[in-house]
Amino acid sequence: MSIFLQCLKYLRLIKTSKLINKSVNGKVLDSSYGNEKPIFITTPIFYVNSKPHIGHLYSAVIADSLKRYYELRGKKVILSTGTDEHGLKIQQAAFKEKKNPQEFCDQMSDVFRKLFDEANISYTTFIRTTDQKHKETVKFFWKQLVDNGYVYKGNHEGWYSISDETFYSSSQIQEIQNDNSGNCAKVAIETGNPVEWAEEENYKFRLSNLKNELMKWLDTNPEVIVPSNKYNETKSLIMTDLIDLSISRPRSRLNWGIGVPGDDEQTIYVWLDALINYLTITGYPWNKNEKEEEVINAWPADIHIIGKDILRFHAIFWPAFLLAVNLPLPKKILTHSHWTMGKHKMSKSRGNVVDPLMLLDCYGVDAIRYYLMRDGGISDDGSYSESNLRTRYRKDLAGQLGNLVSRSTSLSLNPTSLVPKFPLDTKEKDANLTNSLKNLSGQVGNHFENFEFNKGLICIFEAISEVNKLFQSYEPWNLVDSLDSSPQNRELLNRALFFAAETARISGILLQPIMPTKMSTLLDNLSIGKDERKWSDAVMGNGWPSVKNGSEMMFKIKDKDVLFPKLKQ
Repeated sequence: MSIFLQCLKYLRLIKTSKLINKSVNGKVLDSSYGNEKPIFITTPIFYVNSKPHIGHLYSAVIADSLKRYYELRGKKVILSTGTDEHGLKIQQAAFKEKKNPQEFCDQMSDVFRKLFDEANISYTTFIRTTDQKHKETVKFFWKQLVDNGYVYKGNHEGWYSISDETFYSSSQIQEIQNDNSGNCAKVAIETGNPVEWAEEENYKFRLSNLKNELMKWLDTNPEVIVPSNKYNETKSLIMTDLIDLSISRPRSRLNWGIGVPGDDEQTIYVWLDALINYLTITGYPWNKNEKEEEVINAWPADIHIIGKDILRFHAIFWPAFLLAVNLPLPKKILTHSHWTMGKHKMSKSRGNVVDPLMLLDCYGVDAIRYYLMRDGGISDDGSYSESNLRTRYRKDLAGQLGNLVSRSTSLSLNPTSLVPKFPLDTKEKDANLTNSLKNLSGQVGNHFENFEFNKGLICIFEAISEVNKLFQSYEPWNLVDSLDSSPQNRELLNRALFFAAETARISGILLQPIMPTKMSTLLDNLSIGKDERKWSDAVMGNGWPSVKNGSEMMFKIKDKDVLFPKLKQ
């Protein structure tokens, strides 16, 4: 190693613990930026070699739910998503479809955008790696790597997976036997995709020089990768198998991609190209005159949301690239698991894929969003089952939440549609629910902050189940006929109606990140003002200010409005 690189490496080691104190154009780009820095959430950009599947939708719904949650807490949030459109797989897929690569990418990118629009993903940016601005950003980043001494040209050989668009070392592959033909083939251990031996001349990135810095970053940020088993996996990969990374391909083999600046015979590695999208979104290289201030000041990313199959690229390669150009590293990498069917990973060859657009059309957008967030896996794979999906719909959404809303606004029990007044005392039978509602927003918020979405949803639906049982115990249908002659019965009926309506209101606010459209309808019908739907409003007694001030307010009932209609058989 040259003296220059040794000095550079030493300086970087000193800076590692202060990585987040980077300044660009006089602006600090980290937590010290305080409330002025928006929360920056990203999905991976999705590879357009084939149509989107349920895993793609799951990543996007997680990201969107987090964005909406933070917005309810008064934060500014940027959410980016998009499509990854370069590489050998795209080149081959376009050839198979008898289309030029750009035409093929335009068509497939539109399918992803349509899915996310229909799934109500409130992205602020949809980026494509074929965008001209992104190409310029990638070339600038490449030159920064070169200028900092991290790129060199050399011969590279190894086991290459076209599906994964990456080289693997001998320790990262295994030989398996085909069940049908009996032939043996080599595959990547990490993904199971086939590999072939390749030897070529290309540009390489000095990844091995950054081993100590990557380890220091992880050691000083033990919660940067979620869940913890993926954090441990990343450390193990760095310690055992960190070799220099091939970051270009011969143009003779791959011409669909961004050319290496100054070398017409090489194409930039698709993963280097793709990862830089997160910087492109922020306007990098930053120029205050180019974009709105809040977008420029978004870096570093607060949460990268990825599937577990691309952990190595985001938790090792991406931080290393950023270290090499002196940029702050992401604050959190949330790695979710896959969706399986019948204990097998979904794949076209097995015939067990699920069309997400079909699901949205059949069950409704919010029902699918709820199912994904309720049964999807972060640490463990989620098991897709249409039977389970239908059960969630019937029991949770229609049976519990839908039933609660019907009771809250029942014209037979409350013909005037007046919002019931807050009871001045607490009865023994109401105590458990009262305590639950007082603490519910805090409990759910803690779970969402820790990416325990299913636990947060369980808390909400436990409260809904509790109030449905309480409502049943009051037997309001036996009270309504004797209200004029029995003030006590009127008071009991009002209590039953209040707890039903208040639980529906609080639940509706807390479920907005997951089911934004349905909860907007619910809160509209409960006469909850648009400015009364913040997370801080989801506390018992904080609703209907006009009622608390002594005036009367009526529910906005639509007779034909059913929140979750019966499913077709």
